[in-house]
Amino acid sequence: MEEKQINIWNEAAVPGLVLGSVSIIYMVLSMLMGSLAGTGGMAFLIGLLSFLLWAGKLFLCIWLMKFFMLRFSGRNPSADNRKVFRFGMVVALFSALLYSGFDLLYMLYINPDYIGQSFDLIMQQYASMADSSTLEAMENMKSDMPAITFFSQLVWCWLFGTALSSIFSRKIPSDASDPFKNQQ
Repeated sequence: MEEKQINIWNEAAVPGLVLGSVSIIYMVLSMLMGSLAGTGGMAFLIGLLSFLLWAGKLFLCIWLMKFFMLRFSGRNPSADNRKVFRFGMVVALFSALLYSGFDLLYMLYINPDYIGQSFDLIMQQYASMADSSTLEAMENMKSDMPAITFFSQLVWCWLFGTALSSIFSRKIPSDASDPFKNQQ
């Protein structure tokens, strides 16, 4: 009997879109809450809400990754631990690409002053401690920040998803560790 060919790239597209969307929604909500932050008691509540939102996003992303890996394994009975791991890696790559792309879009087009404002804050804080060549190097780095941020976000998110995939794929499918599975 011929086994059905599994196209991991096609199967991972929608889960990657969902995970990337969760992170993008978190990013947008964080930006909105940051613009609402005031001083005093309101700032504390916004900070607490931001932490709870971050923890919820982290939990939801971990849960969704496991859910999608279990669903992939259930729909593809021939998928072993290695294929489930690869599926998780591709989901993480799609998700990381979507999130990093949105972050780049935000920095370049939605809020192009974001990098300038961030660098101005850094320059104000470190101007008294740094020499002129360090400040000049930081100023020259400003134009490269969108690319640096894009690739660092891409690598970080993909590595985090790959680590999750590695952890979860050890037990998916659940009978993968049974040495007597095929002996009757």
